[in-house]
Amino acid sequence: MRAEVPGPRLREAIPLLLSLLLSTSANAHQQKEAITRVLFNERTGNIEVMHRFLIHDAEHATRRLFDKSANLLGKRADRERFEEYVHSRFILRNQRNEPLDLVSIGHEIDGEFLWVYAEVPIPQGLTAITLSQQALREIWPEQTNLVNVERDGAVKSAVFGPGSAEVTIALGGLEAL
Repeated sequence: MRAEVPGPRLREAIPLLLSLLLSTSANAHQQKEAITRVLFNERTGNIEVMHRFLIHDAEHATRRLFDKSANLLGKRADRERFEEYVHSRFILRNQRNEPLDLVSIGHEIDGEFLWVYAEVPIPQGLTAITLSQQALREIWPEQTNLVNVERDGAVKSAVFGPGSAEVTIALGGLEAL
């Protein structure tokens, strides 16, 4: 059995493909993005908040903010400190501009991600929420935080990046105000 040798076009394309793969993997840990899901769970009666950060970004941030020797994979105390930090940078208020006091329910590492969780009972008569997700933005101004708000099968997204502070979302049809 004879192995086939790549044709001239494929041989010319290999260096380009390799450079694309290398640049993609080099940038993979430099995305500076986080995603938050705000779910109105009618079954439990709670607003559930799930923040997802790349563990690489979270660890670099923890080292810059708190302790140069932080180890999110190895030290629960470091993860808890990051969890508290995330909760302090995420704001959720009702239509009267009153804070909805989220209660931390923990965190977990799932592959390359660190998840941070919180919840609050859905207040009676809630018609709109104002939210802000500023985690990691003081470290990296280019940090982008996407927040998806889900209620009754509808989803509204808000992106927090340079120049964005907060967004108000009407809950009837999840229209942004």
